[in-house]
Amino acid sequence: MKLLNVLLNRRSVRQYTGEKIPVEKLEKILQAGLLSPSGRNLKPWEFVVVQEKETLMKLSHCREGAARMLENAGCAILVFADPEKTDVWTEDCSIAMSNMHLMADSLGLGSCWIQGRCRKAEDGRTTEEVCREILSAPDKYVLEAILSVGILKEHPAAHKLGDTEIGKVHYEKF
Repeated sequence: MKLLNVLLNRRSVRQYTGEKIPVEKLEKILQAGLLSPSGRNLKPWEFVVVQEKETLMKLSHCREGAARMLENAGCAILVFADPEKTDVWTEDCSIAMSNMHLMADSLGLGSCWIQGRCRKAEDGRTTEEVCREILSAPDKYVLEAILSVGILKEHPAAHKLGDTEIGKVHYEKF
């Protein structure tokens, strides 16, 4: 039941105080990502943690209309992958992102998934190109997403079990 409560409480949070993330909490978030399952246990991901305000400001322009919260985030975790390791790298990296997102909330932090793959930056380049340039990422790695993490100003209300769309569940046949 504890996990269900975490899932109900988890919200995408975009308003942060700008304070740093305590090291022990950041380590737990990263551990949640590193412990994630992956196809054939290949773990194609690489995580880049950004805490410097100047770099967070630059990254806040990496995605049209969706990354401005990085300006006040305590950190960003960018999830890159080696697509040569496996053809299911997007799924593997998504699981890692989701686990880190849930861990952040369970630690009382706010976080938000910023999709990077197949997205455009404010300057017309791809989000991946901008992030690759800012972070000096090697060419062989591709960007899946960015997790903004911050001390939240206010936690949005939790979801309610009664709000779930049970009609989306089908048994035996669609």
